[in-house]
Order: sequence, then C-alpha cells, then structure tokens
Amino acid sequence: MDKIKADLWFDHDEYCSRISKVQKNINKRNLDALLVFFPENVTWSTGFYTRGYSSFQFVIIPASGEPFLVCRDVEEFYIKKTFSFSGYSLWCDSDDKEKFASSIIQKIVGKNASIAIEKMAWPLSVNRYMNIKNDLKGYRWEDGSHIISKLRLIKSESEINYQKKAAIAAEMGMKAAHECALVGVSEREMAANVCSAMILSGSDRAGPGVLSSGERAMYLHGGYTDRIFKKDDKIQLETTPHVRNYHARFMRPIMVENCSQKDLRFVESIIKIQDNALKEVKPGVSAKIPDKIYRDGIFSLGKNIRYTNKTFYSIGLLMEPSGGEPLEAHPKADWRFKENMTFHTYLLVNGFGMSETIRITPSGYERITKFPRKILIGGQSL
Repeated sequence: MDKIKADLWFDHDEYCSRISKVQKNINKRNLDALLVFFPENVTWSTGFYTRGYSSFQFVIIPASGEPFLVCRDVEEFYIKKTFSFSGYSLWCDSDDKEKFASSIIQKIVGKNASIAIEKMAWPLSVNRYMNIKNDLKGYRWEDGSHIISKLRLIKSESEINYQKKAAIAAEMGMKAAHECALVGVSEREMAANVCSAMILSGSDRAGPGVLSSGERAMYLHGGYTDRIFKKDDKIQLETTPHVRNYHARFMRPIMVENCSQKDLRFVESIIKIQDNALKEVKPGVSAKIPDKIYRDGIFSLGKNIRYTNKTFYSIGLLMEPSGGEPLEAHPKADWRFKENMTFHTYLLVNGFGMSETIRITPSGYERITKFPRKILIGGQSL
C-alpha cells in the first residue's frame, strides 16, 4: 500500500494519555488486558475509525504496552489514516473470525490470562463471545463494559471544541427549519433543508434527530414524512449533527405561520423551568436536584401532565445506534456533576421541546448551543 498521510482527530499524546488511564484501571483490577468492542471506545482509545465499524473489530489493550487492533482487511486504508498506534492484524471474509481473534488474543496477552471484555457492546454477540471463550480455555473473564465508557464522560478541551463546531451546524439547521416552517411545505422538504444547512456548516453527517408535526409532534422520536404543513401546526424538531462523531444537539418549538398567546406563555413557562433547574448545575451537585426542579415545574403546568423522561444525558463521541453516553438524570440517579462533562438537557411538554447542549464549568455550566431560546414562528423574524 502506498504511503498514506495520517489524519488523526487528536494528538498522539492525547491517545497515549487515554491508554494510560485505561491501563491504570486494568492494573487496579489485576487484569492482563481489556478487549474493547464498543465502536466509540475503539475510536476514543486508539483513533481508529471507519464507517464499517459494524463489522467484527476490536482492540486489545494490555496491562502495559501499546494497544493492538484486530480488524477486517478492507479497512486497512482507514487504519493508516486514523489509528494512532502501530500494531494490528487483519482478517478477511473467508476467515473464521472468532478463531482468528482467539489466536491474536493469545499471542498478545499470553495463555491463562485474566481478561475484561465489553460484554454489553452490541458488535459482540453472545455467540461470538462464547466462541472466543471456548477457544481460550483456562482464561478468566469479567465484564469491562464500563471501564472506558466512564472515562469518556470527562471531555478534553479538544473534544469540546469538536462539540462546539457541531453546535454551530446544529444552529444553522434550526435556522433553516425556521425559514421553511410555512404552509404548503412538507416535513421531507424541511428535513432536506435542515440536513443541507448542517452539512454545509461543517457536520460530517446530518439528519434531524426528531422532526414531526401536527398530532405527531406530541410524541417523542418522530421521523419526517411527506405530511404538508398547515397553518397553526406545531413542529417538534431536534437538530443532531456531529463533527468527527462528536455531537451537539438542541430542540426548539416551531409553529407554522401563527402562534396563540396561550402557547407563547406556555413556552415561556418551560424556559423558566429550565432556567431554574440549570441554576443549580455545578460540579459536586447531585443530578437529582435539577431533575426534581424540572419535574416539579412541569407538574405545576397542569393536572393531566405526566413526565417520565430523563432530564439530562451525557453526550460526546457517539456512533449509531448509540444515542447517548451511559449517564442520565432521573429521580433515582446516584451521580454528581463534574467539570467538563457535557450533556443534552431537555424537557418536552405538550409537543413543545426546549433543550440545550451544555458543558459543566468550574462554577456552573455554559451553553454550547446558543440559538435564541424562544418559540419559532414560520414567516416571522427571529
């Protein structure tokens, strides 16, 4: 293969620092290695990224020394472009993938080793895990699903900079949606305009996370259809771009060409609830505190309002089908905010969604998404 110029997302030193943190955890647990299968964790720890991440690939992180990548041979170009380390071995489609993997694990780690493996990773099926385990008799296995995922919750400045770039794309997508929230426009046309605006503004992949109108706007996670907007329609929209797979996202309520005073006041109430909750956010504060403010405020809006959604969830490096990192705020949450965590925080009531991507600072929080916090009315200026 000809010489390929590397295109690392971060400096090699940052990847080395991440591996060092993982190895500290491995050694603390008296393990010989961690097998990394979550696509986000593979990329976070080593840099390696390919859009073919759904194929059988993983990283061996030994208790000492450099990580080692096992991957499909057609991805070698992307190994040369993005993998920050040197050791890798390639399987081809005619190989027995699990036996190939087992032989490499034994070569790198040795016999009768103690290994953590990401059992919760979706690319690692039960069948694949059992085949590898049966091949490597005498090994001790334990679940390592959360070792790297927990480390990823605290972002570096470089990671947050990618999220800030994604936020700019998200804002341009919302602006495009506002401009076409007009009678006669279809959800599909709005989605096309939103996606185009985000891609042209730097997003590596676009797509409104949520776009639905009319009665469907009352329900979370709707996708766009060919429905045509009518006057007074309510539109639920969340823009979800990413830069180098680092996400920022937010929601704004949108009305087609008209909005009643009742709805305006209702959205103002939602914004006030969010402001009151976010005032309490800072390092050391229990997630239950702003979560309760959210819920108490929402319940005060009407007797028939029911709210079971999470109010914060961690976001950062995400790859489909993942929609968030494993840290969420709800009444039973037992964690506290820490500096440089980043969250999508939201509330959705009666079809009106208001959300932000935020970063936890030493004394509180800052908004990464900075779009005007108001109801957007098609045909009217921001």
